Amino acid sequence: MQDEFYMARALKLAQRGRFTTHPNPNVGCVIVNNGDIVGEGYHQRAGEPHAEVHALRMAGAKAKGATAYVTLEPCSHHGRTPPCCDALIAAGVARVVAAMQDPNPQVAGRGLYRLQQAGIAVSHGLMMSEAEALNKGFLKRMRTGFPYLQLKLGASVDGRTAMASGESQWITSPQARRDVQRLRAQSHAILTSSATVLADDPALTVRWAELDASTQASYPQENLRQPVRIVIDS
Repeated sequence: MQDEFYMARALKLAQRGRFTTHPNPNVGCVIVNNGDIVGEGYHQRAGEPHAEVHALRMAGAKAKGATAYVTLEPCSHHGRTPPCCDALIAAGVARVVAAMQDPNPQVAGRGLYRLQQAGIAVSHGLMMSEAEALNKGFLKRMRTGFPYLQLKLGASVDGRTAMASGESQWITSPQARRDVQRLRAQSHAILTSSATVLADDPALTVRWAELDASTQASYPQENLRQPVRIVIDS
């Protein structure tokens, strides 16, 4: 049960990066020594330190002999940042618990193998479904080469999206519209048809003021990134 407790904390941390890490995945890490959390962190932006590095910096010397709980297999390759495996090994971490393997072909089990070769006890699969839910877009892209799609449709009970005259009125509730803004904030593109553009002239943007309070708290307006707008000529 203790492993689940610490992994749940790592998953909670990973959620903090869900608006800013693209094209990287959302990852959280918690380092525990003798039952105490001595370090924790999450990946914030591509090109910046990964979750494991933030957690190790916080833990300092207390990382030696500790257990690291991470929501995704630590990377083993040199990209815009050094491999997290090297940092974990250098810090003297004794055990690594990963929620899931990284399907990125540059990692794909190599990170866990490298840690094992260094004498670190390794396991993966703890709370895997929760970890996968954090990175649906990243996982779909890595596994298939295709984007993860979400369909938003505002319709009345009888399936109508506008009146017979073509005039469009608000159908969705204020809460539903806030949910739409949150989904847009987590997306990297918004796609619609030319017919919709001609009829409604939609902005197809994230309206920060319409986000719910919890989303605003984790996604400051100065960090707002607008999705790419895609129009299909119908």
